[in-house]
This record gives sequence, C-alpha cells and structure tokens, in this order.
Amino acid sequence: MALVALILAVMAVVVYRMFYGSAVDKSYVVELCEGESYAEMVEKVKSGMDNHMAFDYYAKRINLEKSIKPGKYEINAGMTVIEVARMLKIGVNDNVKLVINNARTPEALAAKIAKSLPIEEQEMLNLLTDDTYAKECGFDSSKAMFALFLPNTYEVSRKITARELVDYLRSESDKFWADKERAGRLENLAQNTPLKSWYDVMVLASIVHEETKAEDEMARVAGVYINRLNKGMLLQADPTVKYALGDPTIKRILYEHLEVDSPYNTYKHKGLPPTPICMPDLAAIEAVLNYEQHDYLYFCARPELDGRHNFAKTHGEHQRNAKAYHNAIRNL
Repeated sequence: MALVALILAVMAVVVYRMFYGSAVDKSYVVELCEGESYAEMVEKVKSGMDNHMAFDYYAKRINLEKSIKPGKYEINAGMTVIEVARMLKIGVNDNVKLVINNARTPEALAAKIAKSLPIEEQEMLNLLTDDTYAKECGFDSSKAMFALFLPNTYEVSRKITARELVDYLRSESDKFWADKERAGRLENLAQNTPLKSWYDVMVLASIVHEETKAEDEMARVAGVYINRLNKGMLLQADPTVKYALGDPTIKRILYEHLEVDSPYNTYKHKGLPPTPICMPDLAAIEAVLNYEQHDYLYFCARPELDGRHNFAKTHGEHQRNAKAYHNAIRNL
C-alpha cells in the first residue's frame, strides 16, 4: 500500500508539473494567420514549448480546435501549458491606441492615422477629402467634416477600415456634444451669442487654438471674438489669413497678406470662417464653451514676447499695445 501511495504521489507531481509547471523556457512571438489549419497553428505554438503531449491533451479537453483565434501572440517564459492554451482560446486583444491631436489639415490627420493603423495614408486622405462622403455625413464639404474630429486617445481595432474609423470618430463626436453639461453650455451660447451650434464652437475654437498656447488666457481670447461677433465687427484673426494663404509658418502678418481673396480672410469677411482652420485641442473647445465675459475687443502679443497677450477695450489702447509690441520686435 505504501508503494502504491508513493507511486500515486509521484504521478501526481509529474502531472502537476506537466500542466502547471513552466512549459516555456524562452519568450517568443508567434503569428497565427487566417486560413491556416489547426495543425499548422498548433505546430507554430509548440515550436517554443516543452510538454507537447500535455498541451495536446489540454487543448483537446477545452476544444481548442473549434475556438483557436488567429492573431499575433506573445508567449512569455514561464507560462504553463494551461496558460498558453487558454490564451489561444480567448484570443489576443487586437485593439490599438490611436492618438489624434495637433492636426492642422486632412493631410496631417491621414498621416497620423497611417502611423498607428494598417490603413494606407492615401486611402485615408482620399476619404477625408471626399466631398460626396462628407455630404453623406451631413457636412457641406470635406473641409467642414474636419470639425467632427476631436483630439483624444481612442482604442480601435487594428482591422478597422478607413470608413469605419471615420464613422466611429463621428459617433465619439456625437457623444461628446451630447454630454448634458456641454449641451447646456451650447444652449447658453445659442441664446447669447452668434454661435448657434457645436460646429460654430469648433470653428471658433480652431482660431483660439492658433492664437494662443496659454490655456489660462484662451477663454479671454474667445471672449474677445464673441464680443466682436456680437457687435458685427470683423474678427481680424491673423491665423485665418495664414490659413487662407496656406502657410501656417508665417511669423508676421503684413498688409499685403490682408489682401488675400478668400472667405477665410476675416479682415475682409464678417463672421466666422466657413470651416475650422485646424483641429483645436480640448482646452480651446472648453474655452469657447466657457468664454470669459468682459468688454475687451482687441488683443495683441505682449512686448515681453512670451507668447501671451495684452487686451484692450478701445482701439486707441490697442494701438499703444501694438506699438509696444512692434518696438520690441524691431529691437531684437
């Protein structure tokens, strides 16, 4: 009896080690492809494992042949037969993190997407600049459709198509603007300002985003533009002129630049430009929704050249601020 007990104990240890002991000495990556047979997939997996018999037994027990999922698997040193088999049954998380921000143009957005997803950059750009598709989505043009893209980190399937991605980002935009508090802010804007929709907010936020990187003055800048809109004044926003000229790198707007014939030239055309001039960040969007109420109608870069601005209520005060800034520029 003692001998039988010993044999049984030894067998128990052996079986335990076969299934619960380490079956992988060195980490490796295996890619199981669509169209491969179960035998082909398993052969790849077992190439870096010990205890093949134990793996086959457990795989059969959990009916792995009927549920194995293609994908790229990282099989780490120390994993057991059970852990490997279960991972193949459950499948890998095929999602990737897509970071969208700081895209001035559809070209820039398409490039960002192509770096994170197996979508061809040109295919993505073709869709982003397709006016017919934009109209299907409810926009007047592809430039207008740019308003639906919000800067954020999104988790999407690696297998997502270009159209599925835009549809998904559109649904995320809908959720963003349907937020109860945000919807209340929109209603307040619609009642008290010329901004009548989330689209108007995105257009103005794109200007605010380009005007200042100082988040604590964004709401004040937004307030200046809303005051000018309320009074029927030209916005006279330099970033819209740069957009009209197609050159965001221009450092100083000259009088000759102000003559550009474009609906985006807010020195010539009243109201908001027809579409966003870039993808605004969330800080700029919130700044418009929560704009600072004041009497300022002008702002100008400070002579300290620190990226911040001086604000003015009258044109005379603004002229003095502008003179101080230009003097600082000349003294560089």
